[in-house]
Amino acid sequence: MAKLTPMMEQYIKIKAEYKDAFLFYRLGDFYEMFYDDAINASRELEITLTKRAGGKGDPIPMCGVPYHSAENYIRTLIEKGYKVAICEQVEDPKTAKGVVKREVVQLITPGTVMETNMLKEGENNYIASLSHFNDGSYVIVYNDLSTGENHIALISHGWDAVIHELYNQPIKEIVISSNLPDDMQLQLQDRLNITLSYQDEVTFNAEYRSLTENLNDERLMKAFSRLLNYIQHTQKRALDHLQKAKVIKLKQYLSLDMYSKRNLELTETIIKKGKHGSLLWVLDKTATAMGSRMLKKWLERPLLNENQIEERLEIVDGFYRGFMERDSLRDILKSVYDLERLAGRIAFGNVNARDLIQLKRSLQTIPELKNTLYQFNRKEINSLADDLISPDHIVNLLDGSLVDDPPISIKEGSIIKDGYNEQLDTYRYATKNGKKWIAELEKKEKQETNIKSLKIGYNRVFGYYIEVTKANLHLLPEGRYERKQTLTNAERYITPELKEKEELILEAEEKSIDLEYRLFIEIREKIKNHIPELQHLADVVSKIDVLQGFATVSEANNYKRPQFVESKLNIKNGRHPVIEQVMKDGSFVPNDISLDESKNILLITGPNMSGKSTYMRQLALTAIMGQIGCFVPCDDADLIIFDQIFTRIGAADDLVSGQSTFMVEMLEANHAIANATDRSLILLDEIGRGTSTYDGMALAQAIVEHIHNNIHAKTLFSTHYHELTTLEDSLSNLKNIHVRAEEHEGNVVFLHQIKDGAADQSYGIHVAKLAKLPDPLIERATAILQQLEAEDKPKPITEKMDSGQLSFFVDENKKVKKEKQPANSDKVINDLKEMNLFEMTPMEAMNELYRLQKEMKQ
Repeated sequence: MAKLTPMMEQYIKIKAEYKDAFLFYRLGDFYEMFYDDAINASRELEITLTKRAGGKGDPIPMCGVPYHSAENYIRTLIEKGYKVAICEQVEDPKTAKGVVKREVVQLITPGTVMETNMLKEGENNYIASLSHFNDGSYVIVYNDLSTGENHIALISHGWDAVIHELYNQPIKEIVISSNLPDDMQLQLQDRLNITLSYQDEVTFNAEYRSLTENLNDERLMKAFSRLLNYIQHTQKRALDHLQKAKVIKLKQYLSLDMYSKRNLELTETIIKKGKHGSLLWVLDKTATAMGSRMLKKWLERPLLNENQIEERLEIVDGFYRGFMERDSLRDILKSVYDLERLAGRIAFGNVNARDLIQLKRSLQTIPELKNTLYQFNRKEINSLADDLISPDHIVNLLDGSLVDDPPISIKEGSIIKDGYNEQLDTYRYATKNGKKWIAELEKKEKQETNIKSLKIGYNRVFGYYIEVTKANLHLLPEGRYERKQTLTNAERYITPELKEKEELILEAEEKSIDLEYRLFIEIREKIKNHIPELQHLADVVSKIDVLQGFATVSEANNYKRPQFVESKLNIKNGRHPVIEQVMKDGSFVPNDISLDESKNILLITGPNMSGKSTYMRQLALTAIMGQIGCFVPCDDADLIIFDQIFTRIGAADDLVSGQSTFMVEMLEANHAIANATDRSLILLDEIGRGTSTYDGMALAQAIVEHIHNNIHAKTLFSTHYHELTTLEDSLSNLKNIHVRAEEHEGNVVFLHQIKDGAADQSYGIHVAKLAKLPDPLIERATAILQQLEAEDKPKPITEKMDSGQLSFFVDENKKVKKEKQPANSDKVINDLKEMNLFEMTPMEAMNELYRLQKEMKQ
């Protein structure tokens, strides 16, 4: 191998420690990349790939980005799921012996970004760790480095539960052991689209003992240590803003599996993958970024505890009724910046003076916020006001130290107020008076030389100088001026007196800037000691913001406060919260929903496009809204607190895992059947449509019966198998309902009204007509339908096995009797011989074959 230059040897040594990251290697005013990093970065960042000599041998691929604009390039790589190691010079090049010493000062990963322009305001940016233990349990630890949050969940019921839990959180990166089985790693990386990182060391750092005071399980400690060690390794700095780890007791929250969250579009839509059109989009009337993030967390974990739900509803009710006070409250909240992330940046050390001014202005609103909350005549709202503790000491510190409009940079001065520091005032006085002396010197020199164009200027290379145009050089007295620089049309001079003043001024300016920087760091460190206060304040403000948002959206959309009951769910004129907002014209048709112990399964029939799926989804969304503490879209609601919601709605292939629509449908149905309880809600839409008619109807009926006989969950089951409506006669807890439609002059009119009983027909051909299929095709389909309807239809099987399930299969012990030859077989054979298949369409041939088969069976 050809010998490399010392610099490239240094690069390769550092790169070996960060093989899975782009190494941004600092060279002067650029971050440079080499070898594969250069080739890949040039492609991902669309920058020019060049080459440089690395010693004796072939040129080395190279590309680079300017230091001052590196943040934008780093953001692009992070958004694509890559990691970036920042390698800086850690000694002065002027004093370095040989190659300047360099070290990685930070590893930026998708889950550890702190820069504001890389974070979405209303979303958490979670990094998680996953640990597997010998008893079969898993522990997931969540951390949002930008806010300092730490949460831990213990999962004891298998890998599928882990996948569902991880899917439901906005995780950008997951830290695992290198021993985790390969198939599990592939699912995490490909199916969930999470960046993988590895950390095998789980020794606990005693420095962070206070974060684990409530962790009394060794598994939780090891799992938390895995993530903590990784964050320390990548960030290489103090993590003073990390909050105490909170254990998530999953059984205290309504469980939503990955299918339900996707199908119900709680936080993003399936197709566009955006917030618009989701339930979050409708409900988010928060005024702060903190509130928006908390709302999203509440949506992902609805409550099961009725007392906690009622406490939220009581506050929402108070805000709802106090319109004027709520309006004032919203105005105040709009002035509050992101306290959570400001606290994180203070601890992280990347906060600037403008950030601290934002902090000051936010904290100055707290007394007014408290007073406004006290105006509501509700003890629960007044308790929120009591919990708002204004950190006046921080306000006083910032108000007395920082100017109101500081520059972005903290290393160029002009950020500290006059009067805050005596030494700084002295330096500023010297600088100010020195510049005044120079102005007076310029005036004096003009008078003495009679050169009106004479001026005293300054630049960083030559310092202060007296400039005289060449046309006036003859007016200068001899021996008084020392030539400094010659220009095309002028000469620049210096005098001993000016040189002396220059030294005083520049020394005062330099020392002033250095002192301002040190003072700013001191101010930041003082505030860092109060980060827990700021985080508590942020939590209370976020809660206030979410609940006032619930009141705001409830008033705007005419939502009603729900009541919670034990068994009989009853919703009067319920509406779909998202669709009614999308329609905007008030044309959404509301419907009642009623489920109790005697009728806990609703079998829904009706035309496609008539609103069956909408009806089902609106029940689930209404239940979730109620269990997060929001009013619900209806005229009146008695709701049940569901422990789980399962949905099988919509058709979608899972291309990543190679599963067809029908397989996905069966997996989702099986997940519901395997995990639901009698306190769960199950929504199953058009089960069995992905296979043949007989297979599909058999599966659909068996699933309905299994839920009815074994699970007893509240269930909405929509189907296009109208034959299943006869199950109402054999299943006592099942009730038929249908979506009303009428036929008018050959066209179907969807009324979107839910009525008792079964639908009389499916109107499928009418829907095809609405889709503008060709008229000859529609006419042919109508003729075929009439022919098929005149013949026998498949019927549900009512024979029961001993287990109470359907007997779909022939008993192997029973002998099958040989059937006699049909009497009309000769006629069928003659008809078959006379057919001219080459003149028949495939559909005509199929119809004739069906007719002949039917005759043979007679």
